[in-house]
Amino acid sequence: MKVQILGMGCPKCRQLAENAQAAIDAAGIDAQVVKVEELSEIMEFGVMSTPALAIDGEVKSAGKVLSPQEIQSILEAG
Repeated sequence: MKVQILGMGCPKCRQLAENAQAAIDAAGIDAQVVKVEELSEIMEFGVMSTPALAIDGEVKSAGKVLSPQEIQSILEAG
């Protein structure tokens, strides 16, 4: 599973990445966190507000920092 963090490296983007890793660790899921920081790549997702979270290329959240618990719920719903 690939968990993508879409954002240009702002503090909120970094926090979302940390929360995503915490959720992966808590859930015991085999997943990789990938940061997507190039604006052209972010635009390919159709995201207009960062930070955003995508799972295997599908945007699950945009414009807010999800908690580790919220991310874990998304991962487990799968």
